[in-house]
Formats: sequence, structure tokens, C-alpha cells
Amino acid sequence: MSPERFEAMGVDVVVGGATEAELEAVGLLFEKLDRTFSRFRPDSELNRVNAAAAEFAAASPIFARVLALALDAALRTDGLVDPTLGAAIEAAGYDRDFAELTDDERPPAPTVQGSWRHVRVAGPLVFRYPGTKLDLNCVVKGVAVDAALQQLAGDGFVAAGGDVAVRGARVVGLPGGGSLTLRDGGLATSGPTHRRWLRGGKVQHHLIDPRTGRPSESRWSEVTVAAGSCLEADVAAKAAFLLADDGPDWLDERALPGRFRAGDREVANATWGRALEPAKAA
Repeated sequence: MSPERFEAMGVDVVVGGATEAELEAVGLLFEKLDRTFSRFRPDSELNRVNAAAAEFAAASPIFARVLALALDAALRTDGLVDPTLGAAIEAAGYDRDFAELTDDERPPAPTVQGSWRHVRVAGPLVFRYPGTKLDLNCVVKGVAVDAALQQLAGDGFVAAGGDVAVRGARVVGLPGGGSLTLRDGGLATSGPTHRRWLRGGKVQHHLIDPRTGRPSESRWSEVTVAAGSCLEADVAAKAAFLLADDGPDWLDERALPGRFRAGDREVANATWGRALEPAKAA
């Protein structure tokens, strides 16, 4: 079966190894997640929860599960991956679908730092300070890719915007050139290369540093990480990007292979080198 391609969540989705019925299930899954978590659909559950005036809001099982995963990601990254940066990303100008963004001469709006430690999930209820703007894009794509792969009965892959999950073995291309063989795991790349705009004459992007509430000034253009799942790889790639010079060591401490790009320069952490040694020898 040749790979099939469609668009969802503002990115190209490519599925390999799926039957027609499995491909349909994957498409429905992406549509459901987008309908639930989109910042740009007025009727999305995310916007309903964000608009709730009380300290708690009722949430569907899928919303509660994904928010719990996002809070776990925040805990594991010491808050670098933070699901409460909705106001900050809007302050940078990303307040509509990316395809509709235009350069804006106005300076960025005042920002709000993240507050993930004040968010709780208790069964069907979400507790947070009123006015908190959740943005679960920090995990939703990884969740979608991993869940979509589970719709396939046999070996195959699902890729969305370059992030991929594989069952079996597949040769996966890397940003900037090159490839590797990925076996039963995920690969994700994080960086501002493809989502940039001007606000007040200054380049803005979607990777907000929760320590400042502003787009990160990390020197990396892209960070690619391989892990046991797409979600794990995606969270780690975001955290390593935001950590800048400390990113390679942070990944090594977690035994995660990572490749860092800054313009034409590439840096691989020690774990990346060890992970590729068997392939080189073969």
C-alpha cells in the first residue's frame, strides 16, 4: 500500500501501511482532535474551557486526558513545555490561523507567563485560575500521531508536519538532509523555521519561553529527537530547543538522541552518535 496524504491541523499528514478503513479512521481522529483543541475554531472545547468564568470547567474525557499529558510534560521538563501559554502566544501575534497571519507594525502586546502549576485535572473537571488561556498544541500533534498509528493493524507509519511514529522499521528523512532508520518509535523536530512572522518589526515565532513569556531566543534553528513515541520525542525536542546550549546534555541525561541545527552547523549529542553506530557499522 502506497502512502496516503491529507491535510489536518494545518499540516500535511502522511500515512503508510493503512487499509482504506484504517485511513478513514485516522482522518476522523485528526478531525476530532482539531475540533477539540483548535485555538481558531470558536466552538472548540479548548475555547469553551478557556472562556469559563468559574475556577472549574467541565471537560470531555479526551480533553481531560490530553491536558493531563500536557501537565505531565510540564512536570518532566520543569515547566519548559507549558500548556498555559495561550495568552503569551497571542501577545506575540499568533492569534489566528497561521495561513492568515500578516506582518503587523504594532509591538507585541503585554504578555503573561505560564501558570501550569495552578492547573489541575480531577475526573471530568479542569481547575485553573479564571482567565488562564490553555494552549495544548505543545502535545496535541504528538498525541494525534501516536494515536493514529494505533489505528493500523500492521507495520506502518504516520507523519504530521514532519513528526512521525513508526511500527516496524522505516527510513525517515531528517531536516536539512540525511536520513535514519527508525524502529518502533517516534521522531520529532522543533524549531521556528516554518512558523515565523513580524510584529513591531521583530521576528516572532510560536516557541514561547515560559520563563519570559516571549518567543525563545535559542540559537538553534531546529532540534530533532528520537524516542519511544512521537509525543515523547516532541516534548523532548521542544524542551531541548528552549534550553539552548544546555539542550544536548539535557537529552543525554535522559538517554535521548538529539541533533541540533544552527544555520549550516549541526551538533549531535553523545546519545545520537551511539544510536547511529550500529547503522553505520551495518
